Amino acid sequence: MTKKTENFRGQELVARVKELIHQGNVRRIRIKNDEGHIVLEIPVTAGVVAAIAAPVVTAIGAIAALAKEWTIEVDHVAAPVETKPEEADRN
Repeated sequence: MTKKTENFRGQELVARVKELIHQGNVRRIRIKNDEGHIVLEIPVTAGVVAAIAAPVVTAIGAIAALAKEWTIEVDHVAAPVETKPEEADRN
């Protein structure tokens, strides 16, 4: 699992969270205020649909105006490592 941190303000925060929810490789999103405190933590599963994501995005829109800057910390699912099958001995 990899972790990535990004900083946003206002509606940029909402737009980025929408993008992240729709990505298939995101496991968890944490939103921190400008003091570094976690304000919202969103577990994201592969089957998240718009009906579930809509209230979350609405809540994020409501908090977006409360701080000068927000930090999004994203846990990405590690990409599966492809292993090549060993070639069978031709004896």
